[in-house]
Amino acid sequence: MHGWDGSPEDSWYPWLKSELEKEGFEVVAPQLPNPGSPRINTWVPALASAVGTADEQTYFVGHSMGCETIARYVEGLLEGQKVGGAIFVAGFFERLTDIGDDENSRETERDWLDTKPDFAKVRAHLGKSVAIFSDDDPFVPLENQNDFRDGLGSEIIIEHAKGHFNLRRDNTKELPLVLEKVLEISA
Repeated sequence: MHGWDGSPEDSWYPWLKSELEKEGFEVVAPQLPNPGSPRINTWVPALASAVGTADEQTYFVGHSMGCETIARYVEGLLEGQKVGGAIFVAGFFERLTDIGDDENSRETERDWLDTKPDFAKVRAHLGKSVAIFSDDDPFVPLENQNDFRDGLGSEIIIEHAKGHFNLRRDNTKELPLVLEKVLEISA
């Protein structure tokens, strides 16, 4: 799941899709609606539509706002329904920095941060999860790791000097750690 103002063709996503397909995975990488103004009420249903019926063989990879989207989708699964797991890259539930001061940025931030997902519900549906952060991410402060560790039970990995893990800003075309972790949690 791509992030705010992104697409499945950005950054390391095409590389990861190709690598996972080589490993035998069926990969769905949807374009989420109106990526410049992402909203919970459009992104979560778009993810649900792309997934179809999720089960314990369903694994998610999200970047930035894509992590929020995944968590909120998983939170809404039916009682007893489980997914295999998730890799969250530069995810947040707590706080964002340097996102802009225009009305769209403020409204987007409010939409996603004013109400957190119910972590107990997410965790009940989620298998293994890993949350990856960078110690110099300009948008996602490291304090965001607490919700992933404590709320979702995610393994936490902090990378050094990887920025926000995207192509436009950080020249990230491949992210081997994500591939490694997907293969690990799905084994």
